[in-house]
Amino acid sequence: MERSAIDVHIQGFVQGVAYRYYTKARADSLGVTGWVRNERDGSVRGHFEGSRDAVDSLVAWCHKGPPLASVKSVDVTDGDDTGASKFEIAR
Repeated sequence: MERSAIDVHIQGFVQGVAYRYYTKARADSLGVTGWVRNERDGSVRGHFEGSRDAVDSLVAWCHKGPPLASVKSVDVTDGDDTGASKFEIAR
């Protein structure tokens, strides 16, 4: 299995719509580890690790997000594989 580690920065109407909780649920269902958090500027950041297919699937989901979200952009950059063992909602 080829592992992937990426960082995402999601902008738009993505706070106050349970974006982090939906992301965690989706990550858990895909077996992706890492974290997601709200930023002060109203955006959301995340770090995803796992199989390339699972990480790609989670990134694709981030472009739409939960039902009440309105995603403007998702910037993806390569990240470092930290060996995370679970997916967390970071503070």
